[in-house]
Amino acid sequence: MAKEKKHEVEEEVEAEETMETEEIDIPEVSEVEDLTNKFSEMEDKFLRARAEIANMSNRNKNEREQLIRYRSQDLGKKLLPAIDNLERALATEVTDDQSASLKKGVEMVLESLTVALKEEGITEIKAEGETFDPNLHQAVQTVPAEDDVAPETIVNVLQKGYQLHDRVLRPAMVVVAQ
Repeated sequence: MAKEKKHEVEEEVEAEETMETEEIDIPEVSEVEDLTNKFSEMEDKFLRARAEIANMSNRNKNEREQLIRYRSQDLGKKLLPAIDNLERALATEVTDDQSASLKKGVEMVLESLTVALKEEGITEIKAEGETFDPNLHQAVQTVPAEDDVAPETIVNVLQKGYQLHDRVLRPAMVVVAQ
């Protein structure tokens, strides 16, 4: 019987050791899982932060490119009235040599401004004879369409329009056939 009791005691001790081992293992697994979860969480935060930095960098690069591309926009808008006035001055009739040489000087100034604007990407919007496009043209008057003119065609330009690359600085003021 002593052997049986000894055997029972050994079994109980083994059972307790197993329980203690199991209790110890459970916290270790839980701790590993917690650390794994924290690592995954930190990795996710890191990847998100890295993606946000990349997005900010791309956004800043695009903004800089836009600023460079359209840097002449404000200056162009300010020069357009001067160009209009020079064109009106050229439209006047001259009768004497002094007026003709003054007109020649105005032509040269206008040509210089036009070349400078073209170098910056500012171009005139084609209008007369073109189909009306509300993105490029501003209709200020309509006239009945005649036989030789199709409807929605621009028949007269009252004020030239200009664009910088693909951006309209000023729409052309036009008369459209209806």
